[in-house]
Amino acid sequence: MAASVAIDASAPQRARAYLDKALTLAGLARDGEAMYQVWDRLMLTSSQREHHAEAAAGAEVMKHSTVARRDPLCASLGHMRHANALARLHQPTESLRAMNLAEKAFGRAQGEQSAEWIAFYCRAEFDALSSYVWTALGEHDRAEFCLHRTLSAIPGDMVRNRALYTAHLSLAQAKQGEVELACATGRRSYGMLSPSSGSKRTTNTLARTRQVIEATGTKAPEVVSWIEEASRWT
Repeated sequence: MAASVAIDASAPQRARAYLDKALTLAGLARDGEAMYQVWDRLMLTSSQREHHAEAAAGAEVMKHSTVARRDPLCASLGHMRHANALARLHQPTESLRAMNLAEKAFGRAQGEQSAEWIAFYCRAEFDALSSYVWTALGEHDRAEFCLHRTLSAIPGDMVRNRALYTAHLSLAQAKQGEVELACATGRRSYGMLSPSSGSKRTTNTLARTRQVIEATGTKAPEVVSWIEEASRWT
């Protein structure tokens, strides 16, 4: 839990310290589900530190774990994490293959009983993680499509995730040159944030959106105003 908070705060080094302890304890307890969860978060910390080869290795451990062999939903998440890391390693063919395996395993999991701790990995989350892969592959229109599906399906009480995925939608729109739309979407994302529902990951994503929009060199007054406003968010 402490590592998850650190990941949300974009503090991967602090998260890694907690996870190293958790991995030792999970190993001593021979708790396969706990070890899987630790490896999942280790993969996220590697991604935040731009250590994508390390992230890919962590995803390999996840998808070959006993838990993944037993539960197709866990297998799907492992393949999806692997697809994300491979996309960032500039291996598109391998990444798409991994995402296809994630889709197939996710389909097998429907109607089966999975552990409560992986309930977050619903269809909305599957689409959100797919959007990250498409973004890394430079397919921003596909990423936008997935994010629209996510936002239409995500439960209303998941405000933190809604703000994060709305920020990623803004980024996808900006990268397609839809500058005014990206500004409106980014403002909507920031409006969802509060001390209890926001995270550094969201504001970091909005900062990347601002950088993309600034790089267009647009002089439209409403866009210039948005850039000035957004510069105070991060």
